[in-house]
Amino acid sequence: MSRSDRFLRACRKQATDATPVWIMRQAGRYLPEYRSLRSHHTFMTLCKTPELAVEVTIQPLRRFELDAAIIFSDILLPLEGMGLEVSFAEGKKPAVNPPLRTADDIHQLQSFSPEEHMPYLLEAIALARRDLRGKVPLIGFSGAPFTLASYMIDPDAGGNQLRLKSLMYREPVIFQLLLEKLTDMVIAYLNAQIAHGAQAVQVFDTWAGTLSAVDYKEFVLPHMVRLFDTLDASVPRILFAVGSSHLIRLMDRTGCDVLGVDWRLPLDESWSLAQFRPAIQGNLDPLALFGPHQYLAGRVRDVLSRVGTRRGHVFNLGHGILPSTPLDSVAFLIDLVHQSRLELGET
Repeated sequence: MSRSDRFLRACRKQATDATPVWIMRQAGRYLPEYRSLRSHHTFMTLCKTPELAVEVTIQPLRRFELDAAIIFSDILLPLEGMGLEVSFAEGKKPAVNPPLRTADDIHQLQSFSPEEHMPYLLEAIALARRDLRGKVPLIGFSGAPFTLASYMIDPDAGGNQLRLKSLMYREPVIFQLLLEKLTDMVIAYLNAQIAHGAQAVQVFDTWAGTLSAVDYKEFVLPHMVRLFDTLDASVPRILFAVGSSHLIRLMDRTGCDVLGVDWRLPLDESWSLAQFRPAIQGNLDPLALFGPHQYLAGRVRDVLSRVGTRRGHVFNLGHGILPSTPLDSVAFLIDLVHQSRLELGET
């Protein structure tokens, strides 16, 4: 066993030589080398130029002993292939235009082809695999259907989702049609990423936590079950949703291989809600990295102690790393996770 397979083995609940760790948004704004590159290129240029996307993907691996890379991109970009405009204005939230307002808007969404609409991403995955030389696995990703629908309907997807939920309740047939179209897109998109070299895939359902368990079960779960049933199962398939502790039992029913959880519920309690079936990923509060190292060490050890001797834990933050995070704390965290492993075995 080695660093090259540590992450994949943990995703499959196999024995590992150390607890693997990667960090959501590890390729991005908290790194000075990223900010330097970004000063010369727009965000969209970085995403759509394969060589630049690979450079950003690998930057954190040069600085830290991370156990996986994740391809640099954005969850909204595939929506361009469905006929929408996606923009990333400086200092503003990402925008999708025109926002969906009517049944006709949904009916007119175009069919998505990964090879036609996202060739730059697929090329970046192949180049990243080449440049990583097998040192660590490469993760691909997509937004989940519900989260993508949130951005397509509500410009402020993090608000009360008045427009989205109004459509969901008032016109459930049309809402289900939208999720069907998005589920088809995500399946094609992720399977193409796997075919081009992604060794694991993560589905980000950022806004699922805004739903009640009743609504998630009725409106979202059937699409997520179909998604995971249809994804290539030769690689680990991760599902992550922030603020979703009340949905864990339902998220487990999707059939994901790894369940990513946030920091709001202790990791052992989250895992027990899924009856320890999937592997678990998480779940340090990103803000713990702003505390002194002594405090951070206590929080890291608390997470690890809750895993105990169970196999199948991937250490991560409970959400994306923040831009102003101290770099020395990131390095301290990664080293501590690797050094503080417990003897892994069956329980």
